[in-house]
Amino acid sequence: MTMTIMILTNIILASILMIIAFLLPQLNSYVEKISPYECGFDPLGSARLPFSMKFFLVAITFLLFDLEIALLLPIPWLMNSLKATTSIMVVIALIMALALSLAYEWMKGGLEWSE
Repeated sequence: MTMTIMILTNIILASILMIIAFLLPQLNSYVEKISPYECGFDPLGSARLPFSMKFFLVAITFLLFDLEIALLLPIPWLMNSLKATTSIMVVIALIMALALSLAYEWMKGGLEWSE
């Protein structure tokens, strides 16, 4: 019975929020709303300016290394839950993957900003 009430409450609340979101938007457009910039000054050029592909590659590299470092966070719990040799092997494998990928990026020139 409790699960039914919870599901029914969630459906009702979601429906109410969808109806409110559908009925309340501002339909009139004005200059600031249709401007490509929202920071308050007049746009000087196109909003679709190209950006450096190097910036994109550095951002992707940062995300990959950040994800691998996040995989190292549960190491203290790993040390307490498994045998010491197994946990040390897992930690060494993760650190080696991080070091090898860093060396690969360095050799390919992915970390150099100037072209």
